[in-house]
Amino acid sequence: MTELAFYHLTRSPLLVALPKLLGRILAQPARAVVLCGSEERVADLDAALWLVTDPDWLPHGSQAMGEADRQPIWLTAEDAPAPNGARFLVLVDGADSARLAEYDRVLDLFDGGDPAAMAAARQRWSAAKAAGHALSYWQQGARGWEKKQ
Repeated sequence: MTELAFYHLTRSPLLVALPKLLGRILAQPARAVVLCGSEERVADLDAALWLVTDPDWLPHGSQAMGEADRQPIWLTAEDAPAPNGARFLVLVDGADSARLAEYDRVLDLFDGGDPAAMAAARQRWSAAKAAGHALSYWQQGARGWEKKQ
């Protein structure tokens, strides 16, 4: 059974929250696939992750670079088997995957300031619950991520 964690962004944008979560994944050590809503977002994240200072190093790649098996973080807009052997899947931009069961843990990040993103996250939550996945909900608080009931 896959564990799905929904991350409700309320205090910082994706480009601030995502690197810290990816840093935690790499520290385990583990690998991740970041499934984006578009190829444009893949390119944007690729550029942004090289400039991140916290954590100071997020090695990653995408189809543009190739060598997926050597990339601890793989950025993609294609819902395909993890080419880098990742056990973590990170969903951004409302991306959805038919491959949730192929991962140990899925992090679904959504923008709390966007009503459409909130509605889509609720639909993904309902579908994941109906499929029998273990669910958790995290919201940004004054001291960081807070697990809600």
